[in-house]
Amino acid sequence: MITGKDKTYLTRCLELAAQALDKGDEPFGSLLVSARGDVLFEDHNHVSGGDQTQHPEFAIARWAAAHLSAEERKQATVYTSGEHCPMCASAHGLVGLGRIVYASSSSQLREWKQEMGLSEGNLMPLAIQDVIKGIEVDGPVEELAKRVKRLHQQKHQK
Repeated sequence: MITGKDKTYLTRCLELAAQALDKGDEPFGSLLVSARGDVLFEDHNHVSGGDQTQHPEFAIARWAAAHLSAEERKQATVYTSGEHCPMCASAHGLVGLGRIVYASSSSQLREWKQEMGLSEGNLMPLAIQDVIKGIEVDGPVEELAKRVKRLHQQKHQK
């Protein structure tokens, strides 16, 4: 269930996604939040340099593995503007992070790309739960997904 506090964190993810867009990157942004509600790490997409693995969710997994205990990782929540791709979901599962909350789904992104006449890419369209066993996942949030769609439209209109 998505709470008001979840929406506040997701709104910050959208701000980070907009920052990525302003820097010429794909509009994705993510946060790692502790069990106490502290933002531990935040990042946005950095793929414009040519390294397509520079997703914020992947950066969160690497940061968490280096800075948090296994229990802290398990109790933490990842908030993100867009549902994890299979690479990021795998990283999330491998380091043992907890709940994931996203504003827009991978299936929504595929639909938007089709509407804009863009390629879907070369990754299989797997939901997070198809990659990670027993994970708590909440999303999408329709009013925020509309804002994410607008960011993607802006990216591809440039």
